[in-house]
Amino acid sequence: MAPTKKVGILGATGTVGQRFILLLADHPVFTIHAVGASSRSAGKAYKDAVKWKQSKPIPANVDTLTVKSCVAEEFKECDVVFSGLDSDVAGDIEMAFLKANLVVFSNARNYRRDPTVPLIVPTVNVNHFDIIPHQRTVYGQEKGFLITNANCSTTGLVVPLKALQDAFGPMSHVLVHTQQAISGAGYPGVPSLDILDNVVPYISGEEEKMEWETCKILGGSDGKQFLPLTDTIVSATCTRVPVIDGHLESVSVKFANGCPSEEEIYKVFESYTSESQALGCHSAPEQAILVNRADDRPQPRLDRELAKGQAVTVGRVRPCPVLDVKFTLLVHNTVLGAAGSSVLNAEVAVAKGLI
Repeated sequence: MAPTKKVGILGATGTVGQRFILLLADHPVFTIHAVGASSRSAGKAYKDAVKWKQSKPIPANVDTLTVKSCVAEEFKECDVVFSGLDSDVAGDIEMAFLKANLVVFSNARNYRRDPTVPLIVPTVNVNHFDIIPHQRTVYGQEKGFLITNANCSTTGLVVPLKALQDAFGPMSHVLVHTQQAISGAGYPGVPSLDILDNVVPYISGEEEKMEWETCKILGGSDGKQFLPLTDTIVSATCTRVPVIDGHLESVSVKFANGCPSEEEIYKVFESYTSESQALGCHSAPEQAILVNRADDRPQPRLDRELAKGQAVTVGRVRPCPVLDVKFTLLVHNTVLGAAGSSVLNAEVAVAKGLI
């Protein structure tokens, strides 16, 4: 068991920030030390500043914490800072924290394209932590660094794709259609008159993010630069549906070196393991991919809480008449797709001796 690490949470009153608080409430390694939010909330007790929207109550060790402004000086005692900030403000704040020699795990998109910043899904590519020494050299840091999560829909996609890539080699084409939960839009999110009895066939910026993030995550790293996939074409169509939590995705894949059988693919999904699991990290799921062979699974309401939201559920593997194979996946968008990825990434960093 590693010594307890003090944790700060930025954007603590928002949807992702609230999920961080629940995930960290009884964590064996991380202790919530400070919470930060906008100037409107700073100085208030957390319970008075937040509109709590979770199914479990605010943890007793957090409700009376005084909300701080999101400035590095207020978080200097923290070993780890988790950022659930909106991208409109995350860029400058997260960079200030990095330059203050703090360790930051970000859910925002601002630095995902940065050539020195890893974009990590913890059950896929924690090997990309190997660029941290180079990042520290670039920014002149002794102990601080910055890690980003992927987009929530990308996160669900790349876990089964990584399993297929490892087993059967490169994929030439990936088509994905998402049906994304409303919690992915934050609070208050999509107006009720827009989403009830409706599907919205557009989420700003989402399709582009899925298309390039997938190639960065599934590519390599030489310790000084990332080597994104160049021979894989990803095409995404993203929609918003009236589901609270859980992104459902329909995926079709064409392999560069011939198509494996349906049973071979199922076995690869069932046996897939990741480095975060091998390291014995607290939040790592027992199985990174959960297979359900029923004709009508996975489903958000039935499968999103499996493995405490840290696994991807896959089903409906079958031939694709246009490409090679198609399947359906489900990811819990605010756990593995957001706060849960950051927490597990931080556990990996502790296990690797980076924190």
